[in-house]
Order: sequence, then C-alpha cells, then structure tokens
Amino acid sequence: MAIPAQSDGTATLTKDAAPGETLLKVTGLQKHFPIRKGLLQRQVGAVRAVDGIDFEVRSGETLGVVGESGCGKSTMGRLITRLLEPTAGKVEFEGKDITHLSVAGMRPMRRDVQMIFQDPYSSLNPRHTIGTIISAPFKLQGVSPEGGVKKEVQRLLSVVGLNPEHYNRYPHEFSGGQRQRIGIARALALNPKMVVADEPVSALDVSIQAQVVNLLDDLQQELGLTYVIIAHDLSVVRHVSDRIAVMYLGKIVELADRESLYKAPMHPYTKALMSAVPIPDPRRKSAKSERILLKGDVPSPISPPSGCRFHTRCWKATQICTTTEPPLLELKPGQQVACHHPENFEDQAPQDTVLLTAAKEAAELVADEVLAESAATSAAVAAEVAAATETPVAKESPAVSKEAPAKDAAPEAASEADEASEGDAPVKE
Repeated sequence: MAIPAQSDGTATLTKDAAPGETLLKVTGLQKHFPIRKGLLQRQVGAVRAVDGIDFEVRSGETLGVVGESGCGKSTMGRLITRLLEPTAGKVEFEGKDITHLSVAGMRPMRRDVQMIFQDPYSSLNPRHTIGTIISAPFKLQGVSPEGGVKKEVQRLLSVVGLNPEHYNRYPHEFSGGQRQRIGIARALALNPKMVVADEPVSALDVSIQAQVVNLLDDLQQELGLTYVIIAHDLSVVRHVSDRIAVMYLGKIVELADRESLYKAPMHPYTKALMSAVPIPDPRRKSAKSERILLKGDVPSPISPPSGCRFHTRCWKATQICTTTEPPLLELKPGQQVACHHPENFEDQAPQDTVLLTAAKEAAELVADEVLAESAATSAAVAAEVAAATETPVAKESPAVSKEAPAKDAAPEAASEADEASEGDAPVKE
C-alpha cells in the first residue's frame, strides 16, 4: 500500500518496491566478536555469533527467525539494520550494498529500515517524555510532518492504541505492553519499508502478547510493511510469519514457508523445536508426550563443532556429519534445509549408516515412536522417489541409520523392523 508524501515532500516516503520483489538480500553474512587477553590485548579467539548466512526478504512479507538463546538471532537483526558492522558478507537493501556504509551514508537509509528492540524497559529513555521519544526520528532526519510534530506524534499514539493525551507522560508511567507500543510508534514514525522486531513480545505478559502481535499484523495490512520478526516463541512466529528461518549456532539450518515447516519439518533440530510446542487440547492430558529432549547443551560459539554443528546433539548423526558441513539446499519447492539425513525426505547420504556414539546417546532421550516414525517416513519417501526415477532402493541404508539407535538391537532385527515399517508407513507431505 502506497503512503502519500506530505506537501513538503520530505515527511513520508512512498513504498517503491512492488509486492514480491526482493527488498533485502543477505549473502555470506558473518559477525565474529574478538576475544582479547593480556596486557597488549592480543586477540586469542572470536565468538562466532553469526557465521555465514544467506536469505532474502521480499517486499510485503514477514520472515520469522527462530532458535534457542545464543544462536545469533539478535546479532543478525542488528547486522541487517547496520547497528553492527559485519565481519564478512554482504547486505543489500533494494539492490544497494549497505554492508560498509558510514554513519553519514546510512542516515538516509534509516528512514527505510527501523528496529523494535527487545526490552521495552531499557529501550526508552526514562528522562524523556513520550512525545520527545517518538518525535526523535523527525529531528534526526530533518523531517517536518504536515500539521506539526506534536500532531503527528499524537496520531502515531492513536495508531498503536494509546491515548494521544499521554504525550507529556514519562515511560515509568506505562506498563510493559504500553511501552512496547511506544517503541512501535517510534519505529513507524518515518513510514519505513522494513521493520526488524527483536523479540517484540518476549518481555510482556501473555495477555498482552496477543494484543501487540495483532497490532503488528494490522499495521502491516494498513501500511504495507515488511517484517523480520525474531522470536523464540514458535506459536507467535506461526501466527505472524509467511516464511520461517530456523537458526542454530550462527547458521540457518532450515528456511521454509510456514505451512511446510509446521506440517513436515525436515531438519532434526526443527523437529525437536516443534515437539516442544504445547498443544492446548484437554483430551491429550493423559496422552504420552512425544517431546524430543536434546542431549546436552549448545556448543560454544567460540569453537563450534566441525561439519554439521548439530551433530553433537542429533540422534541421526553419522561420520559424514562430523567432517562435511551440509549446504543449505532446496530439497522441496520453497523449503531449504542443511542436513545429510533430513526428516520427511530421502537420505542425502544413504551410504553412511554407522551412527556416532553421541547419536546413540541422544536417541535414548527420544521416544521410540518418534524414532520409528522418522525411519518409516524417510524410508517411504526414499522409496517413492526411487520408484519415480525407476531406480531400485537399498532399504537397509536409510532404515538402519534411523532405527538403529532406538534400542541398540542387532542389525538383523533392526533391518527386519525397518522393512516392515517401510511397507506400512504412509508418506507425510
């Protein structure tokens, strides 16, 4: 939706990009924070917060970014808004390279790219009134809204559901949800094309979260905004996102549209995340939980594991996972995954069937039903693909790699069980 410019031609900006066009393109983005020690402060290492990610954001869509704490989500958000200087990689906004623009060079771009910060209690200056906080972008950009700054600020307050008469109040007089609305009003002051929201509801009460999420959704419909929403609450991301990127230890391990990701996740880490989402159904109260408990803690970003970074906690890890980093490939239309042994798809390394010791230990925390379903589904998909290409399928390769960790049974027994499940299991789309 186009926003009309004000009479002076500077107050607002018109949305130039048509829906579906690439607004933001990120290539090989990295951010390493140096670790220094000693009197001379020599660098002895680096924290690899973001370690090579690629994605695009199209105009008018919402990209959700999920992952557990410490995976690099917030750092990525600050990199694409250029609040942090990237170590390597490239950030393009509307086809323009903004990776290493100076502060003066970024100033005009600040109108188009804004950020909503995570903590509404620390992101607002307690010494300034609400009117001063929301009007700050106009002063910094030299914009004179039609009707005056005060009138425009009061309009923004009403847009986000606050009383315009609270113009002269201070942040401590507002609740957490109201403060977050003030932060949203500040981000929308210059009619940006893209808004990066870093955990916009994580610090709020559950009763307030829905209000803020619905507000963001309504504003997108009215103003034609493009969102990058960073969150760890999968239910919030599912509600607002068109596509979802799953991050683990500085990498994107899966990128897919919302329906595909929630219906048939392909990366084992994504499947584990989905299993942790509670299902609000009283009839399932006595049902056995199929939650996947991951082994151990997230490895240190100072020295991440070789190969696939998830192999130390994955129940499907084999030798190739320790030596070769899986590329992010589009295995299904609109669904990219970085995994040698993906879920709900044919095995990308069927010749590698010997499970790691760590994988066997991780499998002890996974329900037998989940392991059996994983093996049956992947084997059935592999059989279907092989039948389509008229190539015989080696049933034992993917089957043994999925089922072997369940009970450490003999190879013959595992093979027989897998062949039986292979014939009965339906293919999950």
